[in-house]
Amino acid sequence: MNVTVFGGAQPKEGTASYEEALTLGKFLAERGHTVLTGGYIGTMEAVSRGASDAGGHVIGVTCEDIEAWRGVKANQWVKEERKHKTLVPRLMGLIEGCDAAMALAGGVGTLTEITLMWNLMIVESLPPRPLILIGGGWQSTFDQFFKEFESYMPTRQRELIYFAEDVKTAVTILENRVENSKPLLI
Repeated sequence: MNVTVFGGAQPKEGTASYEEALTLGKFLAERGHTVLTGGYIGTMEAVSRGASDAGGHVIGVTCEDIEAWRGVKANQWVKEERKHKTLVPRLMGLIEGCDAAMALAGGVGTLTEITLMWNLMIVESLPPRPLILIGGGWQSTFDQFFKEFESYMPTRQRELIYFAEDVKTAVTILENRVENSKPLLI
């Protein structure tokens, strides 16, 4: 499967967040999955590196806007770059190019990726596929969101998101979801 991993650009090598992302990339590649990331630094670099080191294929979905703003290019572990001019086509490339997605910790960009993918599944512009949010931060954020705006989100919409406490649990959820379902992409 193609598995997109969303996450922030802040984690640096040697930090717990970077190591977590490195491990996730490794776990996914060891199970034969192709990994898609935003292709740059932080979480994207670590996931790419972990997958590449484990022999996996790494796709970096990049864009000129980010490169001009941040002054970066695709990280060295990206084996295939899918470059877009602007951010919106890049986001759609990450979302439409995957059979499943996972999100590690991140900021507004990661939240945008999660909510865009979730909304596309809600309005049936995108066939349902696993969207797994990793870590207690996402769980508590969405628990509060669901509590405050419950009447706006029927249960069937909330059930499109899975929560995992760590990367090992996220991979287990992915494996269980795939084994117990029809093909993810229609």
